Amino acid sequence: MGDGWMDAMTGTLVEWAMAIRQGDVSSFDAVARHLEQMAAHNVDGMGIRAVIEVNPEALLEAEARDRERRTGFLRGPLHGVPILVKDNLDTADAMQTTAGSVALEGHRAKEDAEVVRRLRAAGAVIIGKANLTEWANFLSDHMPNGYSSRGGQTLNPYGPGKFDVGGSSSGSGAGVAAGFAPAAIGTETSGSILSPSSANSLVGLKPTLGMVSRRGIIPIAMSQDTAGPMARTVADAALLMSVIAGPDPRDVATQGVRWPAREAWLHLRRGALQGARIGVPQAYLEDVPEDERSVFHEALSELRELGADVIECDLAKDSFDYDVLVAEFPPALDGYLATVEPWLPVHSLADVMAFNACHADRALRYGQAIFERARAQSHLHLADGAYIRARLRDLRESRQEGIDRVLAEYRLDALAFVNYYGCSIAAKAGYPSITVPAGYTQEGKPVGLTLTSTAYSDVRLCQLAYDYEQATHHRRPPAM
Repeated sequence: MGDGWMDAMTGTLVEWAMAIRQGDVSSFDAVARHLEQMAAHNVDGMGIRAVIEVNPEALLEAEARDRERRTGFLRGPLHGVPILVKDNLDTADAMQTTAGSVALEGHRAKEDAEVVRRLRAAGAVIIGKANLTEWANFLSDHMPNGYSSRGGQTLNPYGPGKFDVGGSSSGSGAGVAAGFAPAAIGTETSGSILSPSSANSLVGLKPTLGMVSRRGIIPIAMSQDTAGPMARTVADAALLMSVIAGPDPRDVATQGVRWPAREAWLHLRRGALQGARIGVPQAYLEDVPEDERSVFHEALSELRELGADVIECDLAKDSFDYDVLVAEFPPALDGYLATVEPWLPVHSLADVMAFNACHADRALRYGQAIFERARAQSHLHLADGAYIRARLRDLRESRQEGIDRVLAEYRLDALAFVNYYGCSIAAKAGYPSITVPAGYTQEGKPVGLTLTSTAYSDVRLCQLAYDYEQATHHRRPPAM
């Protein structure tokens, strides 16, 4: 693999990692090429605005990884490879962590999020922080995907200003699609990895809750938050999962989890779909635009050609209510903000709302209706019967009466959805989903095939998605 072959728009995470490991390209050049692409199209050029802040030490870190490699020392499978992380993950470096909010400008975490710590331990260079829908899309009920008061409006490189960029991990998705990094970390509470991944023709994996540590991530809801990989191929996403998945003694959700061996993530072979049973919940197709539904039906035909049994099934459409999230958000955010620098103007949800009101011209372009709802209900706390009943209802309806019932009744390996349409029920259950490029509409809008299954089926979903991806090779880079 020669140095001239590597390209920021098309090189995969696996390819960059291998090229650096073998000395075919330096980490410095890998980081520089992605920074050049960023310089051309993040603020200038197409104005994608996927990156909210560049790591000023990224090139220095890359040179350090090169020096280590020349002495025979490799930190891990991501040695010297640039990675973007969403701006709600703590990074203990020169970069800020703000969730896209001007209220948190100047906040620099004292400690890496556990996900970031694992990335650095594996040798990754954090090239920058990705923009997001502000506060992970939990500020306003009509804020456009990809907008934040600090980062501006992220655009979809497949159709800037024409196609939705997806949210809330908008910058993570658009940044990888636009060639600003070969892969990124996003976070999801309900759809925030699956939506921008499918919108930007990427592979996105929303892991089983607890597969990846939540520590050091600006929270929405303890019961549903998780980080996950967003990349150009299933192999890339699996490689990232092999690094970021694992126990964290400071995160109870990770305790006692059945951890796949690192080799299991990387053992991807053709043939996984042969004999697999894939269920298609018909209720979730009702609101899908006709052109996207056509691409999805073609994807189902491709699954059949690969040996899968594709079966119509009855899974009730999730209500997509926010009762549990609204109840969990105030104490979760207050807990995080209690740890930020004392000189910052915000140390609670109430502080953020007051700051926003005083700086409405910058902070409240789309209002803060969700904050207001959460604040109005915060007097109930988590001991309120309404919250407890809602949480237990969510688990019952999404698990034993929902996904697990349908998987057992129809003897299914996975459920298939268009884009992120099944995200809510999987999020409430804490179950994994993976989306993979399935093609494009006639207008060129990306469409994803999303597979969902039960707890700890993450590796199996990667295997199924890999088989589909390798047989179809639908993904193509945007025309930059």
